[in-house]
Amino acid sequence: MKVLVLGNGVIGTTVAYYLAKAGHQVEVVDRQSGPALETSFANAGEVSPGYSAPWAGPGVPIKAIKWMLMRHSPLVIWPLLDPAMWRWGLAMLANCTERAYALNKSRMVPIAEYSRDCMKALRAETGITYDERALGTLQLFRTQAQLDSTAKDIEILKQYNVRYEVLDRKGFVEVEPALALTQEKFVGALRLPGDETGDCYKFTERLAQMATALGVVFRNDTTVQRLEADGGRLIGVHTSAGMKSADHYVMALGSYSARLLKPLGIRIPVYPVKGYSITVPIVDARFAPESTIMDETHKVAVTRLGDRIRVGGTAELAGYNTTLREARRGTLNHVVSDLFPKAGDVDKASFWCGLRPMTPDGTPIIGPTPVARLTLATGHGTLGWTMAAGTGRVVADQLSGRATQIDTRALSIDRYR
Repeated sequence: MKVLVLGNGVIGTTVAYYLAKAGHQVEVVDRQSGPALETSFANAGEVSPGYSAPWAGPGVPIKAIKWMLMRHSPLVIWPLLDPAMWRWGLAMLANCTERAYALNKSRMVPIAEYSRDCMKALRAETGITYDERALGTLQLFRTQAQLDSTAKDIEILKQYNVRYEVLDRKGFVEVEPALALTQEKFVGALRLPGDETGDCYKFTERLAQMATALGVVFRNDTTVQRLEADGGRLIGVHTSAGMKSADHYVMALGSYSARLLKPLGIRIPVYPVKGYSITVPIVDARFAPESTIMDETHKVAVTRLGDRIRVGGTAELAGYNTTLREARRGTLNHVVSDLFPKAGDVDKASFWCGLRPMTPDGTPIIGPTPVARLTLATGHGTLGWTMAAGTGRVVADQLSGRATQIDTRALSIDRYR
């Protein structure tokens, strides 16, 4: 079967690879000059199944107000006359209940855990490297209240047999020795030893090369303009290089998916939430993190990627605006300097932002649509890198008529009906 994949970020490229492995003829279209040059380019680097949780949860509305009043705020909202933003925001508020949080996390963890297993198998099969480390994620808490609030998350981790450790200062310093200099700022930590890290851009670029060797054709510098349907099925895609047709189509254009689907009558609650990162050269590895640290107060991740430190975080609601705002850089500089003051040279850091395709319930949308021959692989939010391999394998299995290895019903668009 000929499949046209729209988007060559980490999701689209991984889908294309698994489709090619399943024997399909695959073509990928993207407006960028190569793979992973937008949201996948400089994300935080976490492959964190254990940290897969929806942003919407009990107490979040009150926390959001406090966050926005902080000097180094993890949340910024630019009020826009955009009905889609307000609908998305109201839907997210509706998910800020204990019941919704537990349900949504129970939907996210299985695909994230499965994806990690697929990633391990992919590494073993191909030998792909991408500054990967399998040393876990450490979530640091500055207050006892933050540490105590992990009880509900731990219940769900137990339910899905996700390994975890609750650590005191001595415990987290043993895992991350460089924190010895700043340990007094934190009361404890939650460690998820099964989590991994890696450079998403390097992974996607190298997987695209492997996909090309399998026969996948990448049409770069080609903008997807609109989808054309007839008789309840998709019949083609209008691009800057002309009309393209296939036997099946996969929508993996992240935040831009919703805009292209709307004219077909398909409404998905995916909205862009801008995230920022800095990439800092390490000047003394003794004082650098070993893997990923999550600062719970600032909602910022600090990740070791080879001879670099990636610092990623903040959530900015500003529509499709990709302006780099220096205030957000200040927050990232503050966190890495506060945790690892002797590790890197922030004056030489590169600054980046990307639009995360967020759903109000935190769960991605994977699977068929009411329009025949069209499959979705979008809405992964901050977890596209975490869920990429699993998403690619699920889509390839679905399009090949094979039973998926996990239950995917809760990931489909049907949950919004």
